[in-house]
Amino acid sequence: MGSVSLKIGDGTARFRRATLCSSALHLLMLLSVVTTNLFALYAFTRHPNNGGDGRGGHQKNLSLISERVSQILREIESSQKRLASIEREILGYDTLDPNQPSVPPELRLFLRRHPLPLGRDSRSGITDMASSVSHLCSSPSSLPLLSHFSSYEPYSPCPANADLSLAVKLVTRGCEPLPRRRCASKSPSRAITGDSLWGLVPDKAIDWSGFGCKSFDCLYKKPIGREFDLINGSERFRWVRSRGKNDFLVDEVLGLGRGNVRIGFDIGGGTAGFAARMAERNVTVVTSTLDIDAPFSQFVAARGLFPLFLTAGQRFPFHDGVFDLVHVWNGFGEGNKRKEWLEFLMFDVDRVLRVGGLLWLDNYQCLDDERKRELTMLIERFGYKKLKWVVGEKADTGNAGGKPKVYLSAVLQKPPRG
Repeated sequence: MGSVSLKIGDGTARFRRATLCSSALHLLMLLSVVTTNLFALYAFTRHPNNGGDGRGGHQKNLSLISERVSQILREIESSQKRLASIEREILGYDTLDPNQPSVPPELRLFLRRHPLPLGRDSRSGITDMASSVSHLCSSPSSLPLLSHFSSYEPYSPCPANADLSLAVKLVTRGCEPLPRRRCASKSPSRAITGDSLWGLVPDKAIDWSGFGCKSFDCLYKKPIGREFDLINGSERFRWVRSRGKNDFLVDEVLGLGRGNVRIGFDIGGGTAGFAARMAERNVTVVTSTLDIDAPFSQFVAARGLFPLFLTAGQRFPFHDGVFDLVHVWNGFGEGNKRKEWLEFLMFDVDRVLRVGGLLWLDNYQCLDDERKRELTMLIERFGYKKLKWVVGEKADTGNAGGKPKVYLSAVLQKPPRG
């Protein structure tokens, strides 16, 4: 699914300016609070010099104190608003300006808040609907792509040339979810599907625009094409025949679930070979895919399975505790070396998995012993029960003479929590 590169450049300077501004504002707030409190203390303790009625002076002091307190509250409120503005500037929330000349009218229209047709919602209290577009869409690398993605003739067919590749580039840059559009997507003149879960998918079932290959014969000649060859490819006997100690069989894992596995989620499942194996056993599996260099989503759908266009960096669009099984093949996004990223991902996996559900790490590539230890410690923090746990090494076929890579295969059961 690719790697994520974090470059430190202008963002560092912007953060430094915002930090200095925040420090100055904090100092100004502190001096303001101290000064106003000293005035209030002086007004409260000062006695009238004349010998007249003390009641009038007392009332005057109370009025002065009330005025000072109101002033303090106004200054605090103003400072809080300024701090919130600085924070939003640091995080980049308000940088996507719909009024920029480069933003096409369709995107500008989508980004506007739209009033609810029936007025204020009694449950949520909202009166309008805000469009859901990530603030990363405004980055210099994403905004031109987003503008191109939203440049079309309303109520006409959507652009076909490289339109899908634009969507992939945007979501992999963190610009997700993508904005809705008012154009009709291209579709075949008639629906064409494969003969069966493991039958050939005809070329006519795929819209090849935007891809280098225009047929499966072309795709088979590439390394990625082995997943699409359901007759002679690598998917034919996976999960039903073991090639090593790290390869678990479908029936074996389902037996650990004691017949309670009905629906599952396969993260980065490619051509949905795992979902096909589970469908043969009456288990429904949703497969997350990305159409990088090949029509994964269309191919999965042509097999009669459920593709979900989703990156591992996005919060999974499912309710809490809905899946009986979550399957992770190989290493979803192992190009990202930061362990915090893996923690966020594992917490979301844990969120969508029900109590007693199974987490299947299938030949998870750990890169080295250090990453294996980090992953092991993370799993142990969740308190999962280890039903199966196998660590092995495999030679790196793409690097002659290189060190073997460490792989972890495990079936873990989610425990109940308070």
